Amino acid sequence: MPIHKVLVVDDSKTELLFLTDLLQKNGFSVKTAENADDAMRRLEEEQPDLILMDVVMPGQNGFQLTRAIARNPQYADVPIILCTSKNQETDRVWGMRQGARDYIVKPVNAAELMAKISALA
Repeated sequence: MPIHKVLVVDDSKTELLFLTDLLQKNGFSVKTAENADDAMRRLEEEQPDLILMDVVMPGQNGFQLTRAIARNPQYADVPIILCTSKNQETDRVWGMRQGARDYIVKPVNAAELMAKISALA
């Protein structure tokens, strides 16, 4: 499935701007959300082809939101890449167990992110 629409979920405006700019320059259509509630609203409005998910956010964290999305039959096919400053192997394993398809550590390397997105398509 080709990836065109990306939902970026992050509570950092700096990260949202950086990732939006990077993705748009690579031809993706981008929507953003700053927390779990916002992300669920965006999902209901228009289903993306990919979700880039921060882990550390106020309220519901990215692991919890990833699990909720991955277990919802309506969204289970939408791949999620966790995009986080949590760089421990245990975090990566836990994230994948919640339903993420991949894991990238901040600061995001643009080439690495594009390679991971290409691998999903």
